[in-house]
Amino acid sequence: MEQGYNKTLIACFTGYVVQAIVNNFVPLLFLTFHSTYGIPMTQITLLITFNFGLQLLVDLLSVTFVDKIGYRASMIIAHICAAVGFVLLTTLPDACGNAFVGLLIAVTVYAVGGGLLEVLVSPVVEACPTKNKEKAMSMLHSFYCWGHVAVVLISTIFFKLFGIENWKIMALIWAIVPFVNMIVFTRVPIASLIEEGETGMTIGELCRKKIFWVLMLMMVCAGASEQAVSQWASTFAESGLGVSKTMGDLAGPMLFAVLMGSARAFYGKYGDKIDLDKFMTGSSLLCIVSYLCISLVPNPVIGFAGCALCGLSVGIMWPGSFSKATASLPRGGTAMFALLALAGDVGCSGGPTVVGMVSGAVNDNLKMGILAGMVFPVLLLAGIYMCKLLKNR
Repeated sequence: MEQGYNKTLIACFTGYVVQAIVNNFVPLLFLTFHSTYGIPMTQITLLITFNFGLQLLVDLLSVTFVDKIGYRASMIIAHICAAVGFVLLTTLPDACGNAFVGLLIAVTVYAVGGGLLEVLVSPVVEACPTKNKEKAMSMLHSFYCWGHVAVVLISTIFFKLFGIENWKIMALIWAIVPFVNMIVFTRVPIASLIEEGETGMTIGELCRKKIFWVLMLMMVCAGASEQAVSQWASTFAESGLGVSKTMGDLAGPMLFAVLMGSARAFYGKYGDKIDLDKFMTGSSLLCIVSYLCISLVPNPVIGFAGCALCGLSVGIMWPGSFSKATASLPRGGTAMFALLALAGDVGCSGGPTVVGMVSGAVNDNLKMGILAGMVFPVLLLAGIYMCKLLKNR
């Protein structure tokens, strides 16, 4: 691989750190927004829904314009939106007559950046002339996990040292990351995803492929398997370890992210020696075991250990499904990556929703909700088998 493409890979890795900043910084400030601006918690919760909902919409709409304006221009726009959104976060709540409207506008701007990054980063890495695509893809997705850990840890330390009232300074510091990476993307080489003389598949062409629907199911299940437990990791840390809310947030979601990132980094380093199907099958079985530990073992410490085990098991699911898609549909192009990202996001929102709905139906029994969520790794396991059958045919 040319030396220049090493810089492209580093810029893409940083792009996923930017997406982690977009998704994980503002939730740390919800109570601050509530106390400072007097915004009801019901409205503040809408910020999460709006962020991910808009990213879903961008995933879908990106099919219509990314190929027309090119990956470089799209990457630059994505990073500008992320940086500007965080700057607006520090100014609009005070400048607007309604603080919630100001926050919503800022979230809108950076959510566009986050949605674009989710669609763009994976195909840019896939297009780089690397020897082992699966290794590069897994390493790439590990950086979202490291970004998540960095956002929570660095922000928490900053708030402890300088006070939560100085959150705007922290927001501006995080805005520097996408701004600098935007400059990098104006210079690094970006290879073409499709071979010269070929065109990417249209949505209609993709939809006529049976294996595409299997891959879409796998992406939904990958996102759902991850988030169905990740969203409740803090709760299990508090109850299982008997720690405070702050420590629960650090011990639960951070440990989950560290182990998920470790699994991706492990495959990113040794993937050329490991069969992807076997690794994903083993991970899916391990995920099922973790769900059973959480839901059926009465010991709360074992339940928390199950959460940690789940983080390790889901690491390969998302990047592995992407890698299987590019191997199965090499002409998939932007449309395929956009729709797979859309399916993954549907899973990320659907997994916790299923857990919450089932829990509510059985007297708020969270363990029974997690048990119902076990359907996702089971379906992913079936998807791996179906892909193998279709490939053999």
